[in-house]
Amino acid sequence: MQGRVVLGIESSCDETGAGLVRDGRLLGHAVASSMAEHARYGGVVPEIAARAHVHSFNPVVQQALDRAGLTMRDIGAVAVTTGPGLSGALQVGLAGAKGIAYALDVPLYGVHHLAGHVAADTLEHGPLPEPCMVLIVSGGHTSLLLVRDLVRDPILHLGDTLDDAAGECFDKVARVFGLPYPGGPAIDRAARDGNRKAVAFPRPLTGTRDERHRFAFSFSGLKTAAARWSEQHRAEGRDIPVADGAASLQEAVADVLTRKAVDACREHDVSTLVVVGGVAANSRVRELAELRCRSAGITLRVPPLGLCTDNGAMIAAVGDLLVRSGAEPAPLDLSIDPSAPLTYAALTPAARTPASAAA
Repeated sequence: MQGRVVLGIESSCDETGAGLVRDGRLLGHAVASSMAEHARYGGVVPEIAARAHVHSFNPVVQQALDRAGLTMRDIGAVAVTTGPGLSGALQVGLAGAKGIAYALDVPLYGVHHLAGHVAADTLEHGPLPEPCMVLIVSGGHTSLLLVRDLVRDPILHLGDTLDDAAGECFDKVARVFGLPYPGGPAIDRAARDGNRKAVAFPRPLTGTRDERHRFAFSFSGLKTAAARWSEQHRAEGRDIPVADGAASLQEAVADVLTRKAVDACREHDVSTLVVVGGVAANSRVRELAELRCRSAGITLRVPPLGLCTDNGAMIAAVGDLLVRSGAEPAPLDLSIDPSAPLTYAALTPAARTPASAAA
């Protein structure tokens, strides 16, 4: 007997995503991005993102259904990102998801955005081994997690970013180098023609003896070092060798990420590393992770490029796991939590009343 078709809705930032998953299999998904509208500002503008979600929501859901060969009546449950993310953007996705769930009289599940990134890998490679090590690396988050049962057990944070995330570092340095937004893909493209050993950029927190920061990340100092390097060239009237700078920066980021991830696998006797998030699409991060995992006898799992960045399929994947685990649906007063920590995959904050807000 086949399980329910789960519709997943993602609207935490500048992508409006809808995906359909049943029994761990991706049936179809669609994404609309407002990236071009933000590019001239050098970053995401929350009001523009929220407005774009309003315009894109219905067409994206319909496109996902069309690609899956399904209709609204085939949907058996709805999962939606309720945090973290931009408040206005999250509200649009939640309102749309509530409307669909109410109209179809199907259960609704609130999902943590980062758990969605973890679950994205299951759509390509099947169930996650228990336990596995997960490196989440994106524009706003860089974390090393020890994951057992993704939807039943608490998620253990071994280390998180103390300041700038890896993707944020790419975005900010790309701007200094005169490269377009988003910075990650621009840095990756420029690095193809550069020498990754040209500039000795620092590897933050790789030599720390402080156990609290052994698996933590910090990319603010690396960002500053790249900016100073660039400024020095300008001050001396020289052209910035952007390709070499991009390749060296990318190498420093990839080195820190993969070194700490492999060390964490060894420390916790875990044989599988899963790398997810937008920066998992970076060519050098993928290449160096593969080399180091192979050398250490660790199985590496990375989702396909289309599932690394934000999408509705990953949220549907979590919803599908929640449905199959027998998890309780979200209450009717499901709200958003724009700064929610990742503790469990299900995220079902309640709407605050004026009295509770005042307290």
